[in-house]
Amino acid sequence: MLRQQDVGHRIVVRRIVGIREGRALFSDALGELVELSETHITLATDQGRLRVPVGEVHRAKRVPPARRPTAAAVIELELAADEAWPAPVRGRLGDWLLRSAAGWTGRANSALPIGDPDRPLPAAVDAVERWYADHRQPALVNTPLPLAAPVGAELDARGWAARPPVLVQTLPLAALPPGRAGLPPVTLTSGPTEEWLAITAGRKGGLPDAARHVLTAVDRVRFAHVYADGRLLAVGRGTVTGGRRWLGLTLLEVRPEARRQGLAGQVIRALADWGGAEGATHAFLQVEQHNAPAVALYRGLGFTTHHTYLTRVAPA
Repeated sequence: MLRQQDVGHRIVVRRIVGIREGRALFSDALGELVELSETHITLATDQGRLRVPVGEVHRAKRVPPARRPTAAAVIELELAADEAWPAPVRGRLGDWLLRSAAGWTGRANSALPIGDPDRPLPAAVDAVERWYADHRQPALVNTPLPLAAPVGAELDARGWAARPPVLVQTLPLAALPPGRAGLPPVTLTSGPTEEWLAITAGRKGGLPDAARHVLTAVDRVRFAHVYADGRLLAVGRGTVTGGRRWLGLTLLEVRPEARRQGLAGQVIRALADWGGAEGATHAFLQVEQHNAPAVALYRGLGFTTHHTYLTRVAPA
């Protein structure tokens, strides 16, 4: 049977779907395990997210990955993402990164355990807990999967919780489909306007000074604005990091009354044009697995999942 260490890995689930002439009927599902609870197994398949009640599971096991990225590729992308979302307070534990931004967003307030922490794994987790205690913050660890599966197993043993899975998705900029005609233009600025910040603050629950550092302390960054009739309808943020290879897309937001009109795709294309001119060849973004509308939007634009990560939370 499956264990928490299998989250982020490719699995096959044989489920009971009925009874015919006294014999059980089975159906097999193949995909990436994104959540394992006492009642359900949830996996991401090519056809979408599938939630299987444990009572219907006849058999479930891990299977070999299908064209998984190398550890080096995951590390490269995670470091590019860290560069695109820079915490103002930083520390190191060997190769591991320790990050703090006054509690604003999980990414900027979590340890990133990639590489060698220069000590045994239990001692490394002890050091992470001490570092965040010294900064008077809850200890968080982002675990890219399956790269950081051993770290996840250690955290499981200590009773750490897990936030919803996040998909790290990528797309070659050359593969981005063309935009739609007739939509309002996108304006890109080197700094966020007050209206842009207001939308982001509403989404993220405020903007402390540390948040402004996270948003702006990147050498190559642009803030997208879409106006119609003098009203700001959509925003987004783009960064170019990772040796100018990666365009990072963050904080894409469309006001509720302007959704399903193509504005989000319009913002992404404008940022892609800018990123391409800066030398970027690929785009990446991070989206929670359960955010079905956003996942569908990005799938429609051609984004695919490179890897996943879990934000782990220390016991209170």
